[in-house]
Amino acid sequence: MTKLKDALILFVITIVAGLLLGGVNEVTKEPIAEQEALRIARAYQAVSPGAQSFEQSEKILTLLENSETLLADSGVELGNVQIEDAVEALDASGNLVGYVVKSTSKDGYNGAITLAVGVSLDGTLQGIDFIVISETKGLGMKAIEAPFKDQFQNRTGGPLVLTKSGAPAENEIDAIGGATFTSSATVHAVNAALTFASACMEQ
Repeated sequence: MTKLKDALILFVITIVAGLLLGGVNEVTKEPIAEQEALRIARAYQAVSPGAQSFEQSEKILTLLENSETLLADSGVELGNVQIEDAVEALDASGNLVGYVVKSTSKDGYNGAITLAVGVSLDGTLQGIDFIVISETKGLGMKAIEAPFKDQFQNRTGGPLVLTKSGAPAENEIDAIGGATFTSSATVHAVNAALTFASACMEQ
């Protein structure tokens, strides 16, 4: 009888705990989604400073549906990369000034790295901002800091190539010492975004 009582009590506790956790999840789900949306919006603005708004067109939606084929046919070494999203960057008058592409490389040292990449209408890489990154502190996490991150500002020519001996050429990015995986994943994500933005401009 005691065992049955204990089992019943444990069952009730489990049910109550499950209901409470479910309630907490429902309460926190919306604020978490809002914070994620805000983080992405800030990243988009950071990589396209001349833009006042961002919109998604039918052209972009069509290209997103075919992005895997687009990347595969690019002839560029991209590793395990995918395009997550893309938007048109518009100025205060609603004129198109460029594109922002959200791309993810799954080849980071500790997992996926997701970037916002800004590209102007002349193909200039305006900059990058990290949306998701969980690399090693003091090594791969240096990607979010200068001088590595700053190398992607106002760059022309491409695709970008990773180097470990300085970056003398316009299309070369100097790798982070001791963090080749992070550096390579970032370059691949950027090259994928540049490829996608180029396709947007050709349409």
